[in-house]
Amino acid sequence: MSKVENYFTTDWSAMTSSDWIGLTITVAVFIGMLVAFVWALRPSQKKQLEKQKYKILDDE
Repeated sequence: MSKVENYFTTDWSAMTSSDWIGLTITVAVFIGMLVAFVWALRPSQKKQLEKQKYKILDDE
């Protein structure tokens, strides 16, 4: 095994519960951000997003 491969290996059995919780949160946030970006940047959503652009400033 080269030095680079040795550096990037993970001992899954040595991970503590805090490591697993951190990994789970990180993966969940990554997937959530990916879904949000795909939803927001889709061209078919442009009109809907433009309507809501100043919604916070409206006095409704």
